[in-house]
This record gives sequence, C-alpha cells and structure tokens, in this order.
Amino acid sequence: MQKTVRNYLFTFAPEFNRSVGMNWIILFLAGLFEVSLTFCLGKTREASGIGFYLWGSGFLASTVLSMTLLAKAVQTLPLGTAYAIWTGIGAVGTVLIGIFVFKEPATPIRLFFLFTLIASLIGLKIVSY
Repeated sequence: MQKTVRNYLFTFAPEFNRSVGMNWIILFLAGLFEVSLTFCLGKTREASGIGFYLWGSGFLASTVLSMTLLAKAVQTLPLGTAYAIWTGIGAVGTVLIGIFVFKEPATPIRLFFLFTLIASLIGLKIVSY
C-alpha cells in the first residue's frame, strides 16, 4: 500500500523532529530568521512608500518564523543553551550583515569580540548534550 506525502509527513516528521539532532538544525534556522528580521528592520530605514510596508511585512514574517522555530527547538534542547545560541546566531549574523550590507565599520576590536562570541557559541554547543 502506498503512502501519500501527507501521510508520510504526519506519520514520520513528528518523530524525526523530536530528535535532538534535528532540533539543533531547527535552532540554527531560527537564528537565521533572527538575522533576516534584523536585515528587514535595517532595510525599513531606507525604504519609503510601499517598500516600507513590504520590508515591514518581511520583518513580521521573519519574527513569527524565528519564534516558532525557537519554540520547537526548546522542546528537547536545554532552554538556557538554546536561547543563548539563538540570540548569538542573531547577534553574529546581524553584525556581519551590518558590516557587509550596511557598510558599518569592521574595527579590529569589534571583530575580536565577534570571534569571542562565536567561540562562546561553539563552546555552549559542545558542552550541551
């Protein structure tokens, strides 16, 4: 008997999503949507008219997706670690977007602290689970 795609998703996806490894991926995606929402927020500064509302809609959609994925990830990951990594991915990504897209300064001390943040995130991942 063949299973339809719908049956497959509802049968196997919940079990797969409960695994800790999958939730680390979900957490990473939530962090990327955090970066996306800050990018959209930055673009609203430059936009006017309909562009402002389009970037604002992107901001709202990214916020909802980021929070939803974070909520899913913390079902099996430690809350404190997951939240710290989620905000860290958002912070690192936002700094990089600021430097490369919005032409913010990349001073040596700023890069030093960016790398210490990245090292801290890697350390949290290593000592969790």
